[in-house]
Amino acid sequence: MGEKRACLEKNEDFKVGSWGYRHQQCVILFFALTIAYSMRACMGVSLVAMTDFDEDPNTNLTSNSSSKEFEVHGVLNTLMLVPPYPIFRWNKKIQDVVISSFLWGYVVLQIPAGHLAHKYGAKSLLTGAMAINCIASILLPLGTYYGGWICIVIFRVIQGLSQACIMPGMHTFFGNWAPLHERGRLTALTYGGQALGTVLGLPMTGFISASSLGWPGIFRLYGLLSGLIGAVIWWLLADTPSKHTRISAMEKEYIESDLGHKKGHDKNRMPVPWKKILRSQGSYAIIVAHIGHTWGQLILYSEVPAYMDKVMGVNIKANGLLTALPFMVMWLTNFFFSWFTDMLIVKKFLSVTNTRKVANSIGCIPAAIGLISLAYVPQNIYIIETILVLVCAVKVSSHMGFQVNHIDISPNFAGTMMSLSNFMANSIASLAPITTGLILTDVKSPKLWGYVFSVAAGFYLISNLFYVIFGTAERADWNEPLRYEKDSENALIKIRNEKEPPISRNKNENK
Repeated sequence: MGEKRACLEKNEDFKVGSWGYRHQQCVILFFALTIAYSMRACMGVSLVAMTDFDEDPNTNLTSNSSSKEFEVHGVLNTLMLVPPYPIFRWNKKIQDVVISSFLWGYVVLQIPAGHLAHKYGAKSLLTGAMAINCIASILLPLGTYYGGWICIVIFRVIQGLSQACIMPGMHTFFGNWAPLHERGRLTALTYGGQALGTVLGLPMTGFISASSLGWPGIFRLYGLLSGLIGAVIWWLLADTPSKHTRISAMEKEYIESDLGHKKGHDKNRMPVPWKKILRSQGSYAIIVAHIGHTWGQLILYSEVPAYMDKVMGVNIKANGLLTALPFMVMWLTNFFFSWFTDMLIVKKFLSVTNTRKVANSIGCIPAAIGLISLAYVPQNIYIIETILVLVCAVKVSSHMGFQVNHIDISPNFAGTMMSLSNFMANSIASLAPITTGLILTDVKSPKLWGYVFSVAAGFYLISNLFYVIFGTAERADWNEPLRYEKDSENALIKIRNEKEPPISRNKNENK
């Protein structure tokens, strides 16, 4: 009783809103995600600096052909540490293969990555992911020159395979570190790196490629940053509060008691309840919401610039500020929606389930309306940019909906659930560019572009409706498989004892 009373007094003294080691851990992951997304977004701009294809049908393309004779001058130039740098004759099809190759590896390893995160923990998995990205990125320039586009595809597939471990690893981490009342803010602090990584990555890539470092410097910089953040993760990150060497007893008790982790809790030893996850209604609600979000996001990020170029006559890529502004606004509003959803839960204005549904609806419905309106508004850059900013500003709200819902349902298997939904979402949403190509028989037709945006809006609306109907944030009974099986066994014994007549100790009484 004395220990329990002391524990309660400690929790009362502990200030939930104060800065703690849980916030420090999230900041480390924020930088890791920012670097990862910058590396992911840099390929398109890098190819502009790497290639010079003149659309000449007589051009003889080989895997390492250059648009001009490249002569090596000294050892440093051989290692491509000083200019001049080779320029490649890769047509648009080869460039598209290079860009999409990252996704091949990213999708393939999603589900295994969730299992690895559950078994070995987020720290080891994320450290390994960033280390592999470091090596692949640093070696990519040399491999590209001596091995051609096939070699760069191989390196990008390797980067995709390693980065497939990031989202499951981070969700596994949050399953151990993110209490319910701070879940929105803590996850937003980290996942804000998705938007900021794109904001910083695009202009930074252009600046480096135009400098004396050239296009090889892009990959070397990201490689060094990946190695640095990997070392920081290995040094400072902890899989669980109990494994952190400097966290206070009060903060550790606050996190573990909120998540229901008892002393000696080791979820790595728990078998993944795949059958129960695949039978869970909440899991399918998350998967459908994730698919709709990813499809709409690909259209918004990849196809809208082409629409403005072909139909509106505005090339937004020519203006770095206009390109970065929607992402910057999304990063800022990310913090507002994280505070807003946490406030709804803390003040008990809404249940956790309804809070997730409201957040997801705020992110999907305005985005759908904004996409449809793009095809019908006047051809004015200010109007288009305003719509894009508003769409991105509210779209991020869905991150406080389906994206953190895995942790609500099962903190112990959040990484596994994320790997499953991320695999399904990216697999199906990868058809978005193909579908767009089939619809756009005339890339300058506003009517056909309206069909493209309507399909994306339909994905937003239908997936959100499914999530609102079937979504839940209730803790699953299979979150603790061993305890669940024990309880089920006890329940069976209890039922059996109720049905069978009691056995008399005196044999003579039965006669």
